[in-house]
Amino acid sequence: MSAAAATGTPAVTRTPAGAGALAGTRALLRFALRRDRVRLPVWILALFLGTLSAAGKFTSLYADPQARDSLTDTMASPAGLAMTGPRHYLDDYTFGAMLGHQMLGFLAVLVGLMNVLVVTRHTRDEEETGRAELVRSAVVGRHAQLAAALWVAVVADLALALLLAAGLGATDLAPGGVTGPLLYGLAHAAVGLAFAGVAAVTTQITAHTRAASGTALAVIGLAYALRAAGDAGGHDGLSWLSPIGWAQRSYPYVDNRWWPLLLCVALAVLCAGTGFVLSTRRDVGAGLRAARPGRRTASGALPGPLGLALRLHRPLLAGFGAGLFLMGAMYGSVLGEADGMLKDIDQVQEALRRIGGTSPAESFASMIMVILAVVASVYVVTAALRPLSEEHAGRAEPLLATGLSRVRWAGGHLAVALGGGTALLLLGGLGIGITGAASTGDPRLVLSLTGAALAYAPALWVTAGIAAVLFGRLPRAARAAWTVPVYAFVTGYLGQLLGFPGWTNDLSPFGHVPRLPAAPMDGTPLTVLTLVAAALVLVGLDGFRRRDLETK
Repeated sequence: MSAAAATGTPAVTRTPAGAGALAGTRALLRFALRRDRVRLPVWILALFLGTLSAAGKFTSLYADPQARDSLTDTMASPAGLAMTGPRHYLDDYTFGAMLGHQMLGFLAVLVGLMNVLVVTRHTRDEEETGRAELVRSAVVGRHAQLAAALWVAVVADLALALLLAAGLGATDLAPGGVTGPLLYGLAHAAVGLAFAGVAAVTTQITAHTRAASGTALAVIGLAYALRAAGDAGGHDGLSWLSPIGWAQRSYPYVDNRWWPLLLCVALAVLCAGTGFVLSTRRDVGAGLRAARPGRRTASGALPGPLGLALRLHRPLLAGFGAGLFLMGAMYGSVLGEADGMLKDIDQVQEALRRIGGTSPAESFASMIMVILAVVASVYVVTAALRPLSEEHAGRAEPLLATGLSRVRWAGGHLAVALGGGTALLLLGGLGIGITGAASTGDPRLVLSLTGAALAYAPALWVTAGIAAVLFGRLPRAARAAWTVPVYAFVTGYLGQLLGFPGWTNDLSPFGHVPRLPAAPMDGTPLTVLTLVAAALVLVGLDGFRRRDLETK
């Protein structure tokens, strides 16, 4: 028997020497890397292989100096600069300059997305699910969780940078030099760290993971918009307000300037420090922004399953709606210049010929519709799987313990997914239609392009039906629903450019949609897709009605 037990004195647990606000960071870092042992490599390899593929296309498509000169003239337009980067790259448009000009800004958005999801997943999501409180009951410092999340972002960004530097260094983009590939890779790491710092702040503001990640993603969108507006209008001051603009102005393969990346690092350090300070001003599981008091009386729709689902999905739906409209508007603004931009790109011309159409603008718009539909399908999958998140979080069980049936509860979420996805297509179609009509001078494009976007609604409904079946009958495999939008993008868009066999596209629900406005309207496949979607939704709801709830 110990002395403490013999005397009745309670034993005291002593904190190990050196333990402080960062105690336990190393253990949490190892645990976080183990949890992301599949997710992060997939992200990094996808970004790396996408970059190498683009580099290979540049060297094969523009081997002729005349083709590069023609592309330079096209990219010098305001629309071309808005979609790519600063004009200085065009002064000597080598293969390396092409890569930095056309790919760095686009991939910076994806790298920022990866970092935001990493930080919010290992901080705010841990608090929202209650796991952070259990972890911090042990010898874990207050700042350990945020520090570990930021270190995961650092590891992922540096791994991507080194992989890009090694892979591009083995190409002939800049023979005999390693500075360009290394700077290009580190530019991605720097902008990723900047947005990881932004996420470190947003996770302190709100108590919800979706709101924290949504706010950080809005910052990424703002950064891209500032960069695009500054480059298109020749206002460098706007571009210098964006971390994406800083990374692009390192000019890899052109001037090879290192100092703009220090701005990204400085922003990352400043935001991370701010995040640590703000975390001391709130309780675990809470956010700095106090929850707004609700109305004295709820609306008539809120007590019902459809009204509740719409209220839960409203912020995400609004964010996707704004993003789809702006994306459509951006693509529509270049429809008038589509012929000049694409006339010297043989692969794109071949893809447009396969699509058909009476004009390059129609064919190009038909190709872009796939991108808008795939982005809308990302929301549809997220919304259709929301009931699974509610189930795992334990919020579904109290609701279903009342008179609310399972079918009505899950059906409310699926109805919002189906209706919300259709609304997103409408917004994306209006965006590309309005700006497309302005750039071509053809007002008829507003209705035709909006209708072309809405034609993909049955394919979205099939996507939601697949997610419903997995949720209802195979909940542990429900994440496999994400393969539908990924496969649709690979075969429906990249497959058109790379000449994939037609049967690969037929395996996707999006492959059966008429390619309006280039192709004629055919209602038969849309009717079949609608019936398939209805059957899948019914099968999924029936499966959920029969199985046990899974609460983590």
